[in-house]
Amino acid sequence: MLPARHRLRRAADFTAVVRGPGSTRAGGRLMIVHAVASSGLTNAGGPADLPPRVGFVVSKAVGGAVVRNRTKRVLRHLVAARLEGIPDGFDLVVRANPAAAGASTAELSAELDDGLRRVLRPPGRERRR
Repeated sequence: MLPARHRLRRAADFTAVVRGPGSTRAGGRLMIVHAVASSGLTNAGGPADLPPRVGFVVSKAVGGAVVRNRTKRVLRHLVAARLEGIPDGFDLVVRANPAAAGASTAELSAELDDGLRRVLRPPGRERRR
């Protein structure tokens, strides 16, 4: 289970992660991982240590309700096990592609690890070509 303080809930938060300035993404055959650093400000305007927050997008293209819910449960479990490795102040959205419906947990795990590594790469460390 993903603790409540680590969940994205509002549509505006999802939009900020997927389309906002400073957002990055890493895609694969099974999923796309979007990330953005949170603003880091409290309502009073001071800095805050915000925990990482994660949201999931599993559309009808992935399958019926049972398949979508299973896929979302597996992804939520995999992300919960990796929360320690996500720096504070990051918001993530994990979007499942249709191929995720038939993928094993091991395949989803490997692609999630790759996506997280790529989106959480420190700035200035560009990928080799």
